[in-house]
Amino acid sequence: MKKPQVFVTRKLTDEVIAMLEAVATVEQWTEDYPIPRELLLTKVEQADAVLTMLTERIDEELLTRAKHLRIVANMAVGYDNIDLAACKKHGVIVTNTPDVLTEATADLAFALLMATGRRVTEANRFLLNGEWTSWSPMLLAGQNVFGTTLGIIGMGRIGEAVARRAKGFGMRIIYHNRSRRHGAEEETGAEWAGLEALLQESDYVLLLTPLTEETRLLMGEKQFGLMKETAVFINVSRGGTVDEAALYNALVEKKIWAAGLDVFQVEPVPLDNPLLRLPNVVALPHIGSATIQTRTEMAKLAAANIALVLKGEEPLTAI
Repeated sequence: MKKPQVFVTRKLTDEVIAMLEAVATVEQWTEDYPIPRELLLTKVEQADAVLTMLTERIDEELLTRAKHLRIVANMAVGYDNIDLAACKKHGVIVTNTPDVLTEATADLAFALLMATGRRVTEANRFLLNGEWTSWSPMLLAGQNVFGTTLGIIGMGRIGEAVARRAKGFGMRIIYHNRSRRHGAEEETGAEWAGLEALLQESDYVLLLTPLTEETRLLMGEKQFGLMKETAVFINVSRGGTVDEAALYNALVEKKIWAAGLDVFQVEPVPLDNPLLRLPNVVALPHIGSATIQTRTEMAKLAAANIALVLKGEEPLTAI
């Protein structure tokens, strides 16, 4: 009996590939950049399963070509790159990789918050550029972190993990979410707030919502206008949740103090993006879950989901 075929859209470890080869014939794109769209469309034509990254768009066009496809295993928590309605129409299971990246992403979110508030990268450039010639009282003075107010927009697993870290810094934690998270409130002392109140009261605003039609461009001119002039905005969600032109204007016009960004509307972010020219912006290349241990676990979970479906069993993390 012919083995099922799996296509992997980026080079993964031998351990992960071995998990897939136990149940299928495996082919992978081994270059360190996204597979070209036309080649992907060709590769999926015979595939029973595809292990994808957030860089691959899974839509009606692809699904129409992929006549044998049974599962798309996305190596990410978010799945805004996948047309779920089209997958349902074609009978294709979609899985993601929640939980395993929660703590690593929370670490990065809090690191970005601290780096932005305390001007860490700006200070590093200042030193390396030979500009540090003397000490002065207000040299590269930033904003307090300990004892300030953190507003979390999107209190999911990652939001709760950030709140636990913020509690250790003596921060007041307020959050906005579609539903109350009573467990997080009890564990961290977090308080639910309306979005406008959160923006007005927070010293740090951390955006952690998934990208949906409801959250697209959630943060715009009005929202930035509600924030304190000393406030810091941090985005570790998806670039599409923020109006980048409005954010740029808010920073230039000093409506807010600084921004830390791990995600952008266009990725990789073009070097001519005006946000990259601002000294009060800390910009990272979408590395929220980028630890060796976490990315390995994400890949293994995606592979496990594929193996289960190809054996006729239920996946671990179906969307």
